[in-house]
Amino acid sequence: MTAVAATGAGRDPVKYLLIVTISLFWGLNWPAVKTILTQMPIFSLRAIGFTAGAVLLLGAARLAGHRLRVERAEWPALAAAGFCNVLVFNLCTALGQSLMATSQAAIIAFTMPVWATLLAIPLLGERPGMRQVVGLACGLAGLMVLLGPEALSAPPAQLAGPAVMLVSALAWALGTIVMKRRVWRSNPMVITGWQYVLCAPPMILLAATETRPALAEINPEVWVGFAWHILCSLCAAQALWYVTVRRLTVGEAAVSTLLIPVVGVGGAVLLLGEPMTLRLAAALVLILAAVACVLAVRPARR
Repeated sequence: MTAVAATGAGRDPVKYLLIVTISLFWGLNWPAVKTILTQMPIFSLRAIGFTAGAVLLLGAARLAGHRLRVERAEWPALAAAGFCNVLVFNLCTALGQSLMATSQAAIIAFTMPVWATLLAIPLLGERPGMRQVVGLACGLAGLMVLLGPEALSAPPAQLAGPAVMLVSALAWALGTIVMKRRVWRSNPMVITGWQYVLCAPPMILLAATETRPALAEINPEVWVGFAWHILCSLCAAQALWYVTVRRLTVGEAAVSTLLIPVVGVGGAVLLLGEPMTLRLAAALVLILAAVACVLAVRPARR
């Protein structure tokens, strides 16, 4: 079933609020996860996050009066999008951050707009306009500035991290396309909650093979990271992302995510002590220009 036309065109202040909120929640999640990984192994991190996300989102949906039952016809798309957007993306981003710097991992993950825009052409019949093309070019230029020329001379042993992050970007793009192809009757909190229910069991099984620190040994900053990761990233931002996909075209939604690595890099500077450089400032200007190009209101025809 094809999706209804996106409502992102025109004067829609809600889409700007959604994009800013998601950018903050997901952007600051990068230094949060990096902090968590200093003490918590990858599978345990994801097992805890998915389980807590499922309980919190489905519980909140029930309290809000939403029906938790999902129609049978929606389950295939729900499962497919959950596999891409939740399981593969979150697992690969955690693994990627353990193999490379957080800022570089975020940059590669947010090449997602390239793949989403390209996939939307054959799968959704979308045709990017000139503003979208210019915005995408500016955004990719910003990402390349952030990545820098060092990536071209990296030895093969250092390519595992970038390869894992590229998989995460492709998975997120494909999951976004899957979500966009349907007209969903279920509430976004319900959809997201059930996706966590489906993705939690394999992470719980894998977490059983890991050694975890005792609760008393976990540092306060790790607890803060967990709170942000579960409440803001896995619950709020993931559900709001599906709302955003409904309101905007895939191209608009994808390019709008270019703000997230800017927040992530800024968070790494402020929270992890990474240096602020001219490269980061130049990339910030390019990425903000990309978002402005894509989301600017078209002048009304007279």
